[in-house]
Amino acid sequence: MEFEQFFPFWGQLTAVQQERFRQSMKKRTVKKGTIISHGSRDCTGLILVDEGRLRAYISSDEGKEITVFRLLDMDICLFSASCIIRSLQFDIIIEAEIDTSLWIIPPMTYKSLMEESAPVANFTNELMASRLSDVMWLVEQIMWKSLDKRVAAFLLEESALEGSDTIQMTHEMIANHLGTHREVITRMLRYFQSEEIVRLSRGAVRLLDRQRLEKIAG
Repeated sequence: MEFEQFFPFWGQLTAVQQERFRQSMKKRTVKKGTIISHGSRDCTGLILVDEGRLRAYISSDEGKEITVFRLLDMDICLFSASCIIRSLQFDIIIEAEIDTSLWIIPPMTYKSLMEESAPVANFTNELMASRLSDVMWLVEQIMWKSLDKRVAAFLLEESALEGSDTIQMTHEMIANHLGTHREVITRMLRYFQSEEIVRLSRGAVRLLDRQRLEKIAG
């Protein structure tokens, strides 16, 4: 599928604007673990995922991480181009969770299109509102949901993404996604194992009882 189909404003751009858009886009293929953007420090540009999966997360001064959202095929990330919007100053790090191909639209190119085209500006506002909703959802989960519910929901989500009952992920990695400490995750997973909900092995968690996980996750 051509990238143009994922921008609802495409047909409302002039031929000159469309050509400028095409000429400025850069295709990249990145390996798992590659940091694509450090947020406002480098202002990489607008990211459109072609195929793969990216993780957007924030990190504390002490190195503690928490996943804010994931980007899947044909998802678009605006936070990687935060310098084009004055009020948007999130230092969200974008990392490839698996080998990923993507397009990057330079920030100044996109900013000029926003200034010239109302449909592009409207699309950008809607995209920003959608991602801010993801952030608010995360805050709500942290404030009001117990850790066992969050861990259960995460395991189910990760299993769906991987298409497998076995999740190849260390306790440290799960802790980084959920913004907590490895020891806390280890205790929770060992409890799930004692209840025969999961089985733990080195660097992996196997789901044994999805129904109980779904019940815990609520």
